[in-house]
Amino acid sequence: MDVRVETRRRLDDEQVTDVMELVREAAEADGVRPLNEHAMLRLRHGGDPGARAVLIYEGGTVAGFAHLDPADPVEGTSGELVVRPALRGRGLGRRLLEAVLAETGGRVRLWAHGDHPAAGALAASAGLSRARSLWQMRRPLDAPFPSVNVPEGVRLRTFVPGKDEDAWVALNALAFSTHPEQGAWTREDLELREREPWFDPDGFFLAVRDDSLAGFHWTKVHEGDGQDREPVGEVYVVGVDPAEQGSGLGRALTLAGLQHLRSRGLAQVMLYVDEENRAAVRLYESLGFTRWNTDVMYRG
Repeated sequence: MDVRVETRRRLDDEQVTDVMELVREAAEADGVRPLNEHAMLRLRHGGDPGARAVLIYEGGTVAGFAHLDPADPVEGTSGELVVRPALRGRGLGRRLLEAVLAETGGRVRLWAHGDHPAAGALAASAGLSRARSLWQMRRPLDAPFPSVNVPEGVRLRTFVPGKDEDAWVALNALAFSTHPEQGAWTREDLELREREPWFDPDGFFLAVRDDSLAGFHWTKVHEGDGQDREPVGEVYVVGVDPAEQGSGLGRALTLAGLQHLRSRGLAQVMLYVDEENRAAVRLYESLGFTRWNTDVMYRG
């Protein structure tokens, strides 16, 4: 069967449809989504300047896909790749990875969702090293959790679209100044998510001190898909002004979001946290979260 590889700056509508179906099949087969939210948004709405898509075809079928984000001047290009489940075991994953390495000059960071042994073996065969682990943690929402105790001088309110964008982007950059992905969000990144069907300002909590944003907890609800048959809540992102560290504001915001998700009738809540962020891991463990799954970054 004829195999060919294409690299594109932007996919046409037919290619987007083919890749979306490939992603759906992989999620069903693997029990984990092969592409993160950022990659899916860029797939559907167009990539960042400098983003690339690598497609591998077997005959006329899209057999695999890789999304590559623009190169970070320090960290290098980041990306994800996936092969159609029915076409695995034919060397297509290796061909796709070789194309990615050629496209990036070998300086790349690739995420493998679910820490599957096959992904680790493929990475090792290409000389990539395990560089970072991102935990998915979960807890049931019907189990009790503490009440919300907001620090003195702080009040909670919900996000107001069209009003709070710039202040939130500024605080997000401050709160995640050392985070390689989250801290780089722009107003465009925020507004792109505001247009998503899942966006709900009533689940987007802001902490205000002296009329300035001091922290936030943005929640999300995932509808049932290949990974979960029932809707699952998410602690999407929690951030606080570094000046508020140690005040208990992060804990209060987390609990406010959990209460909201429970009020939606959800049975379970999830979150992602870097394995090396021990302070955050301890906070979430104290709130009843346990590790559910792991995403791994491999570096070239």
